[in-house]
Amino acid sequence: MIGADAIVKALEDEGVDLVFGYPGGAIMPLFDRLLEAKFQTILPRHEQGGALAADGYARATGKVGVCIATSGPGATNLVTGIANAFLDSVPMVCITGQVASPFIGMDAFQEVDIFGVCLGVVKHSMIARRADDLYHMVREAFDIARSGRPGPVLIDLPKDVSIQAVQALKPWEEDPSLPEPVSPIAVQKALRLMHEAERPVIYVGGGVAIGQEVEAFRDFVEEVQMPVVATLKGLGSLATDHELFLGMLGMHGMKAANYAVQHSDLLIVVGARFDDRATGKLAAFAPNAKVIHLDIDPAELGKLRRPEVSFCGALGPVLKALAQPFEKTAWLAQCQEWKASFAWNYDAPGEGIYAPRLLQMLSRAAPQRTIVTADVGQHQMWVAQHMQLHHPCDHLSSGGLGTMGYGLPAAIGAQMGNPKDRVICVSGDGSIMMNIQEFATLKRYQLPVKILLFDNQRLGMVRQWQELFFNERYSATDLSDNPDFVLVARSFGLDALRIERKDEESLGVNFLLNNPGPCLLHVRIDPQENVWPLVPPGASNLDMMEG
Repeated sequence: MIGADAIVKALEDEGVDLVFGYPGGAIMPLFDRLLEAKFQTILPRHEQGGALAADGYARATGKVGVCIATSGPGATNLVTGIANAFLDSVPMVCITGQVASPFIGMDAFQEVDIFGVCLGVVKHSMIARRADDLYHMVREAFDIARSGRPGPVLIDLPKDVSIQAVQALKPWEEDPSLPEPVSPIAVQKALRLMHEAERPVIYVGGGVAIGQEVEAFRDFVEEVQMPVVATLKGLGSLATDHELFLGMLGMHGMKAANYAVQHSDLLIVVGARFDDRATGKLAAFAPNAKVIHLDIDPAELGKLRRPEVSFCGALGPVLKALAQPFEKTAWLAQCQEWKASFAWNYDAPGEGIYAPRLLQMLSRAAPQRTIVTADVGQHQMWVAQHMQLHHPCDHLSSGGLGTMGYGLPAAIGAQMGNPKDRVICVSGDGSIMMNIQEFATLKRYQLPVKILLFDNQRLGMVRQWQELFFNERYSATDLSDNPDFVLVARSFGLDALRIERKDEESLGVNFLLNNPGPCLLHVRIDPQENVWPLVPPGASNLDMMEG
């Protein structure tokens, strides 16, 4: 056995069913041993695509995603995907090749200090020094990646260590972690605040999905009967068609959600971190509300808003302890009135395609178990606002980093991890070009991913900000020289269709949902269409621009 064999055995013992990897010189010994592995190696067409696919796989399955690349440019091409996972707390193990140990620090061919490069965007980093340590190192990396607040772990593997003989496998023993007890004093204080509150709101973030506490959260909501708002990553924690759900809050949040939060006197914050996109001007966010904050990461408690009561640890036991019925009839009626009054009007004028209406039609026609991945831009916000979502693991979106090019690789990872489920990637003409090479991955593995591509021939979100806040000085946002996306998709072997009129929307939905293989629906939309509402920078969430 050599070092590469020890890595393969560790991955097998972790129950890994697939990895995303791109070969090269320094990592070649490991790829040689992957030929006999019990799991599958998926070849993306760019290392960034592989890292983002591992991210999508992890989010959609709840498992740890794995990506592998060679040294130098292979490793640096992973960095965006690693940072994306770090900011959204996604468990990943990333293995990079490195030049042989004697050449480290000598400016050898394809040498980069990837350990140093990634220090700020990983949960933990390791450099392999001895083949005997590799089995234990990989098992430890998985444990770190998925425990507590999850995140990516980097293993840098010098080439000589990967071919070194293994004298003895350093054994791995699970460290059984006992759950922290829930403080009865904190529970009583929180329950008193919940009883005293007249206008409580539950504010849910991505921690519910990350902690796999969706059922516990839903049981809590059904018991307390309080209105719910969600961050981008919290969407689906409570089904978006639930009567208590008011919508996403924040910069592009729904009006009822922002109104409820701003008028609340108590925020029960579950697995959320008071992100600036959710709060708007922090000093003006829910100014009259006391706060009960639940999070697994102690660094988030009191970081941006000091809570009256906080709970650090797994969410499930705390939610169960706080689940009591509360009578808030007048407040619920007020929230339902806002929800009805501010309901979206999908009957847009004109003969062109209206993106929010098309997305609503698609989500209503799709099977309930449909995974939607979104790229970054206007279409990302339209997905969050207008698609029906039944589970947070069915909505994959780059929240913290805002990575253009995320949607297609994430859809590949989600489809690989859930081969029987429908996967739809919603992208834009700017984002799709970031990782369009992954069309080849769809074709190679015959993945039935459906791509809905909105094309306004602009970098739409940047153009919208230039229109509103930069005196219509449009700089570097014109994409009118886009290729013919239908021909591009067909050249990769994908089926493709173009629509551009309102009366073709049903045709497009049927094309996406009834096509058996990978396909692309190219949708032309008005370049001047904006995302509303919009909270301007530095403003309160009550100061929404509505177009």
